[in-house]
Amino acid sequence: MDLLLFLYHENSPQAIFKDPFRRGNNILVMCDAYTPAGEPIPTNKRHNAAKIFSHPDVVAEVPWYGIEQEYTLLQKDLKWPLGWPVGGYPGPQGPYYCGAGADKAFGRDIVDSHYKACLYAGINISGINGEVMPGQWEFQVGPAVGISAGDELWVARYILERITEIAGVVVSFDPKPIAGDWNGAGAHTNYSTKSMRNDGGFEVIKKAIGKLQLRHKEHIAAYGEGNERRLTGRHETADINTFTWGVANRGASVRVGRDTEKEGKGYFEDRRPASNMDPYIVTSMIAETTILWKP
Repeated sequence: MDLLLFLYHENSPQAIFKDPFRRGNNILVMCDAYTPAGEPIPTNKRHNAAKIFSHPDVVAEVPWYGIEQEYTLLQKDLKWPLGWPVGGYPGPQGPYYCGAGADKAFGRDIVDSHYKACLYAGINISGINGEVMPGQWEFQVGPAVGISAGDELWVARYILERITEIAGVVVSFDPKPIAGDWNGAGAHTNYSTKSMRNDGGFEVIKKAIGKLQLRHKEHIAAYGEGNERRLTGRHETADINTFTWGVANRGASVRVGRDTEKEGKGYFEDRRPASNMDPYIVTSMIAETTILWKP
C-alpha cells in the first residue's frame, strides 16, 4: 500500500483518506509534523488543537463544525480570475451567485471534479456553489466532529490544489483577491455543541456569542492573513474592529439562523474567518472560548 505523506520532518499519521488520483489501494495520509527532538514544528497547529479537543469538557459537548470554504480560480499566466476578460472586468456582481451559464459560471468542471474526488476520498463534503464574485466558488465540509473538521478541510484543499494543477488553473485562498467593489473570500464556520442542539440551546448560544465578543481581538488575530482587506463592513461583512451578531444578518460578525431562533436550539455561524485561515486554529479556538474559557 502506497502512503502519500504531504507534510515533512518527522511525520505522525493522524487521518487516512482514499486517494482519488491513483485510486486502488492507495491512500492519502494526513500527518502532523515534529522536529527530530519531538517538538511540533511552527506550522503544526494540529498539535495544540488536539489538546483542546481531547479536554473532557469539550469531548462531552461533541462540537460540530460546518466550514464554508470560499476560493477563487485564477488564469495561470495572468493571475486574473477565470472568465474575466484580459486586463478588464466582467459585468457587476449580481447574476453570478449560484449562477448557471457560460457567461456566469466559470470553472464548473473543476468544481465538480473536486466534489467527486472529495466524495471518493471519504471527506464529508456537503455542498458546492458559485459565489458572488465571478470566478469564485465555495465548497462546504461538515458536519464534522471536533478535530476531524480540520483534517477534512486541509485534505479537501490539497485535493483542490491537485485538480487545479491538472486543469492548468491557479486556486487562490486570498481573502480579497480583487480590490474594489467585489466580494472577498471567507471561511464561514458553523458551530454547535450538544448543549446548543438540545432544548434551551438558544440561551447557551447567546452566552457563547457573548464570550466570543469579549475575545473578539484575539480571534481576529488568529482568523487569517489579510482579513482586514475583507472585513470592511461592506460586501456582506462586519467591520473588523466591531463585533456584532444578529438573526439572519449577513453583515454581522456572527449570524444565527432563523430556524435556530424559531426552534430555540441549533447552531450559529462565525462569519469572521478568512478563506486562508487554519481550520485547526479556528475550530479549536471557538471550542476553547465557548466551552473552556472563563471570563
